[in-house]
This record gives sequence, structure tokens and C-alpha cells, in this order.
Amino acid sequence: MKKSHIVVLFVIAIAIAAIIGMSSDYSSYATFSQAKLQEGKEFRVIGNLTEEKLMEYDPIKDPNLFSFQMLDKDGVEKKVVYYGSKPRDFERSEDIVLTGKMEGEIFEASTILLKCPSKYVEDELEIREYTSNKTS
Repeated sequence: MKKSHIVVLFVIAIAIAAIIGMSSDYSSYATFSQAKLQEGKEFRVIGNLTEEKLMEYDPIKDPNLFSFQMLDKDGVEKKVVYYGSKPRDFERSEDIVLTGKMEGEIFEASTILLKCPSKYVEDELEIREYTSNKTS
């Protein structure tokens, strides 16, 4: 075998090892109950903010600590702790996608992704109301 072939095979082996190593870092979607069963493993959890419960965020005391209660798609409510600042328009979000892991009864989020209401849905409602009032 030529030296160039050996080098190419070595580079391919390193690339395959890198891909396998990165694929183990991908998190999968789960509920709080599933994340609790595999405590310490990273998951993505989709849910809604529990508005009746207080959110804890005091930027003067600790600007990198935000906690709230979230209800997942199975209806399980857990406390979520995020070590970062509170996202803008957090209360207005339709859905919340958290990436993180369960530690005891608390979900420690490393990232928060918000699905905010679409301005186009509101525009459609206004158009429908206008047209229905006009035809009456």
C-alpha cells in the first residue's frame, strides 16, 4: 500500500470517530418523567409556562439565575432552573423548548427556546372579524 493510501485511510478513520463522538451529544425529545428515569442525561422537553406559579428572577441579586414552573406535554409540572438571564417576552411564549437534564426533582436547563405567538395569526383574526361584520 502506498503512503498516500494509508494517510487517506487514517483521515477517514478520524472523521468517522469524530462523527460517532458528536452523535452521542445529540439530545432527544422527552417528557419530565422520561428525563427523571435517566437522570443526568441531556434531553429536550417541550411544555408551557405555569402562569399561576411565580417566576424567580432578580437581576440585581443574581442576573444569571432564572427559575420557573413548567408543564410538559404529559401534564407533569416541574421546577426549571436556568443559569442565565430571563429571555425577553418569556411570558408571551406559546411553547417552551428546554434542553437540559433532571437533577433530583429540578430540571436544569442549559438552553431555552421560545415559540412566540405569530403576528400573522392575530392579523388573520382581525381580517375575519372585519369581513364578518361587513357582511352582516
